[in-house]
Amino acid sequence: MVPHLVTALNGPINELEQRVLDSMPAIERWFRLEWMEHTPPIYTSVDIRNAGFKLAPVDTNLFPGGWNNLSQEMLPLAVQAAQAAIEKICPEAKNLLIIPENHTRNTFYLSNVAQLQRIFHMAGLNVRIGSINPEIKELTVIDLPGGDQVTLEPVLRSKHRVGLKDFDPCTILLNNDLSAGAPGILEDLHEQHLLPPLHAGWSVRRKTLHFQSYEEVSKRFGKLLGIDPWLINPMFNQCGDVNFAEGLGIEALRSNVDALLTKIKRKYKEYGINEKPFVVVKADNGTYGMGIMTVRDVADLDVLNRKTRNKMSVIKDGQVVSDVIIQEGVLTNERMNDAVAEPVVYMMDRYVVGGFYRVHAERGVDENLNAPGASFVPLAFADTPHLPQPGMKPGASVPNRFYMYGVIGRLAMLAASYELEATDPEAEVYD
Repeated sequence: MVPHLVTALNGPINELEQRVLDSMPAIERWFRLEWMEHTPPIYTSVDIRNAGFKLAPVDTNLFPGGWNNLSQEMLPLAVQAAQAAIEKICPEAKNLLIIPENHTRNTFYLSNVAQLQRIFHMAGLNVRIGSINPEIKELTVIDLPGGDQVTLEPVLRSKHRVGLKDFDPCTILLNNDLSAGAPGILEDLHEQHLLPPLHAGWSVRRKTLHFQSYEEVSKRFGKLLGIDPWLINPMFNQCGDVNFAEGLGIEALRSNVDALLTKIKRKYKEYGINEKPFVVVKADNGTYGMGIMTVRDVADLDVLNRKTRNKMSVIKDGQVVSDVIIQEGVLTNERMNDAVAEPVVYMMDRYVVGGFYRVHAERGVDENLNAPGASFVPLAFADTPHLPQPGMKPGASVPNRFYMYGVIGRLAMLAASYELEATDPEAEVYD
């Protein structure tokens, strides 16, 4: 059963869908050539918004924490992709250590860790979970919803390796976004593969850099398909030196918001779109849906209430916000049972392995859905995104729509690999 998606069945998205389907061989070859030159992240999840006139990624996560939301039918794909990834990185790998986030009380998050453990176990590895949380001093078993359990063990450091008592891994899988910075225990590991690398953490990563890379990718892809890259790319600006708590830098933020709203209006006029443009202001290194606000008019910035200022000034792990990305807002046209929804695509290595809908009944079409009260519906991707149905009318076939979401997800993943190459502190420089 696939939930009924109420999406626009005419307009540019259908034209785009048709174009994507007609160009499928060229698209797949293009990706193949890209992966010969660039290394995909070990795993990626991408939040996509479908406005009916535009389809674009709005966030790319390199430490996805919702593997438990994928449908059971998709698990074999994830296992195969995990095998392919490991064969490439460390073919003789036997032991894998997963390092999760430090918050041990969030059982939904830990269900995601248990699912990752299951995927890599089925891929043929001994998998254990090592915590870098100082509170975990001995083997700790946590019961999860649904009868599952997860066992956390304290990570031990030797000279150039990390492991557990009586467990020496070849590869370490990070599922911790390092918002507070790279902990010393994970630095200078010369003999083990750490995936994703430390510079993928939010202490280094910036959304503006990611969307810069994505802009480059979308232009090249737009050229391949003969489409305006704007149809798949959210425009953005950056603004630094903002202090929401003290109300500093708001004038510069105002002029940047105004400039971007003007650009969006111009595009809307070009395409005859009657919607009201808006932008989303986010912490440049933000995560977990924190430090995000929707701005529909620059005047909104003059009347920020204390609650919004507080929300915008500090994000995960108490990090103070000073740099923001101002991103073109993309409406979501998708609904599930009358609630606003957005697709989230999950990838392992270079393969789409499924996804789900993030659904929020209390949010509007122009608001952030990654917020308390959201629910996740995996059923939508029960039909595989790999096998489009040629000859079906655009908008009529769920697999076709999902194939298109998978293409957009992979473009964002490719942008992430460009971004990681650009920020790699150990990159070899050739003159």
